[in-house]
Parts: sequence; C-alpha cells; structure tokens
Amino acid sequence: MGFRKTYPQNYTLPQVDLSAPPQGVDASLAYLFENAVVDAGTGYLGHPDSVLLKDGSILTLYPEGHGKGKVLSRISRDGGKSYPDTIENPPASWENSRETPTVYRLEFSERPWSDKLILICGNPKWPNEPTTGGFNCSISEDEGRTWSEFTLFYGNDDPEFSCLPIVPMSSLTRLKQDGKFVDRWMGLFHDRAFVNYKTILTFDDAGQMRWSKPVPYFAAWRETELRANMCEVECVRAEGGQGNELLLLARSNSKCMNSLISVSNDEGETWSKPVEAPDALNGERHKAEYLPDGRLFITFRSIERDKQHPHKRYGHRMRGWYSQGWVAWVGTYADLRQGREGQYRIKLAHTYLPTQNAPALLANADTGYCGNVVLPDGTVVSASYGIFSTGRRVSGVYHTDKGRQKRKTYIVSKRLRLQDVEKLLP
Repeated sequence: MGFRKTYPQNYTLPQVDLSAPPQGVDASLAYLFENAVVDAGTGYLGHPDSVLLKDGSILTLYPEGHGKGKVLSRISRDGGKSYPDTIENPPASWENSRETPTVYRLEFSERPWSDKLILICGNPKWPNEPTTGGFNCSISEDEGRTWSEFTLFYGNDDPEFSCLPIVPMSSLTRLKQDGKFVDRWMGLFHDRAFVNYKTILTFDDAGQMRWSKPVPYFAAWRETELRANMCEVECVRAEGGQGNELLLLARSNSKCMNSLISVSNDEGETWSKPVEAPDALNGERHKAEYLPDGRLFITFRSIERDKQHPHKRYGHRMRGWYSQGWVAWVGTYADLRQGREGQYRIKLAHTYLPTQNAPALLANADTGYCGNVVLPDGTVVSASYGIFSTGRRVSGVYHTDKGRQKRKTYIVSKRLRLQDVEKLLP
C-alpha cells in the first residue's frame, strides 16, 4: 500500500500524510491517524511542551492563550492515549505567566542530587500591558508533583542586566567540560530585535538556581541573524546526545531564507558560519529527540517556499510562502550536518483554515511548538496545538487573544512507532 501523496515540493524525500486514513489501511496502522485530545479547551490553547517522568507518565504544560496566559497541565499515564490528570495545587505565580512555557529534565553528576524538572516562562512586552521583564523559573524535585513559585531573573529592575525574552529557553543543553558532562546548562532565547542570547544555568550548594548574565552568542553572524530574523533555536548534540559537537537549527522568521544551521565544537562559545537548512527542514520552532536507533525525530511548523508554483498554492499571492501545518522530519545527525534532505517527512495532522472542511495541502500555520517524548520502546508521543476539527461554535464566536474564532484551537497528541509509519512509505 502506498503512502498518501501530497503535491511535489522543493524536496524529493517522501512525505507520509497522517491527517486522514487512506482506503484499505491495515487495522494495525489505524492508530497512526488518531489524535488523542490533551485538552479541548474553551476557545484557544497553545504552545505545549512535554517531559517524560520516571514512572513513565507524560507531563504536558501549556498556556491558557496565545503564549501568555495561566500555565495549565495535563498528565498521561498510559503512554499518550489519554490525559485525564493535572498537577494538583500548582503555584499561584503560574496564574500570571506571560510567555510560552518550556520544561526540561536536569540530571546531575557533580553532586549526589536527584533529578530536577525546570519550567521556564519569559516576560516579553505585550501591547498595552505592563511587564516585569526577564524570565521566570519554577523547579520540581519530586517528578512534577509539586513546584516552586516563580523566581524572576534579569527583570526590569535588575541592576546588572535586563531583557524582554521571547520563548526562553527554546533549548536547554547540558554542557561538557574536558569531555565529561557537568552540572551546567546552556539556555538560548531571543528578543524582539532578533538578538539571540545564551545564559548558563548552575546551582549553588544550597540548590539555588544561578543564571549567568545573558550574552549575544551569534554576534559574529549578525547580518545573517538579522536578515533571517533568527529565533527559537533548537540545539542538538551529536552522537545521540553524547558527542562533542553542538548543532543549532533556527527559525527564519522573516521567511526570506530557509531555517539556519550552525555548529559549535567548543560547547557553544563560538559558532560556524550559518547555512540554510534543506527545504525539507524549513520551518519554525524545531523540537528534536533522538530515537533508540540513533535517528532524529524533529517536529516543526511547516513553512513551504515552492519556487515552481509561487502563487497557486500560497493562498496569499504576496506572502511568498504557505504551510502544511504540523509536520515531522526523520533523518540522522549526519543528514543535518551535511545538508542532506533526510529520510522522510510526516504530516502529523491537519490544522484547518477557516474555510476548510477536509484535509488539504494548505494548512493553518498556527501550530507546532511541540512537546515530544520518546518512550522506552521507541514510541514517539508528540503534542501540538491547532484547529484540528471542522466543528464550529453553534452560536456566536470564541473571543480569544488571537481574535474572534468560530473554531477552537486546542491541544492533541499523536503516538507513532516509526516502523509502522514506514509501512506507509512507497
């Protein structure tokens, strides 16, 4: 059985479409076309991130709104099939989160400490609203059951440095020293001028967080950084996450060029001249996870720039791009490093444009920002937000911070075993 074809792009690798099952699909593959509802919401929910807990549960965190909004949570205890539980008694300070939450696991080797989980939310400047500036951090030392209140770093009143960060930390990478992992993590974020900063997380002997003064790390390539409006960088460590080379994969918000790739061989101190990623990887808010077989699974918001059909497919003839929505790329680190297309892509689900009543090539671009985890058996569970249903509000509209909507923007997750996905390849 062949895969469900989409129109030809600027890339040649195949793409499997999981937005609707083709006729005659084997019953064992039916689950690939199903979406588990994480939170149906009441109008607009967005921008999830996820972490795998030691008991096998999946904790997913997201804002009650577009970026800004109360931090909400759902927990799956059955590998992403359902999400009935939430964090009980979350910190009161989570009520006033102002930016997309990101969550990471911190493992320690220099101190005899158990793992910590860290939640990070920025405080950018929203129109007509005050802001404290800086970024907030909350810590859990019991696998997500309880969390500390937000601690603010580098806010408006900080005498050393202040910032208005967007999507901190888009990546948080454990660092090495003399070839060995140490208890230091490099966090990356950007501001509205598309200056990309790094800051180093450490802990003192009492377990208190310390973040170093943020510094621009891409200044050597400022011309490209500005032209691309480079932002929301993912950082991937070579050799299954154990190597000595780091590779960044960055969003090009200007869309006048593809996503950017650059590498560092000195733990993020310096970065190579950026190059454009292959068209197959062009998109926004990449999130990468290694699979047990060493390959990479990378989700992102598709941004397509099909030079062969510049007006027919874009929907907006002057925009110069269109989106297929929530997609994933499968390939190797060597593919990234050498600028190869990779092995294949997956359209994970269709995100509906206002006039659509069935899956189509064009999709609503308000999606991505995924929470990805890989279960011990290699099953990938990916969560994203978007308009996944054609259902409309019976009367009136949803009043959201993205405007008036007839359809809900909510969060779903997808379970994938790549050996099953590959049965749909030609």
